[in-house]
Amino acid sequence: MTKIRAFLKNTKGATAIEYGLIAALIAVAAITAMQGLGNNLTKTFSNVSENMKNTGE
Repeated sequence: MTKIRAFLKNTKGATAIEYGLIAALIAVAAITAMQGLGNNLTKTFSNVSENMKNTGE
C-alpha cells in the first residue's frame, strides 16, 4: 500500500507531459506563422518577377 501511495504522489511524469504539450503548442504556432510568412514571400517574389518581365519588354 505504501508503494501505491508513493507512486500516486510522484508528479515527475506529469511535469514531463506538461512540458511536452507546451513544446507541441509552440511548434504548431511556429509552423503556422512560417506558413503565413512563406505565402507572403511567394506573393512578393511573384510581384517582383512580373515587374521585371514587364520592365524588360
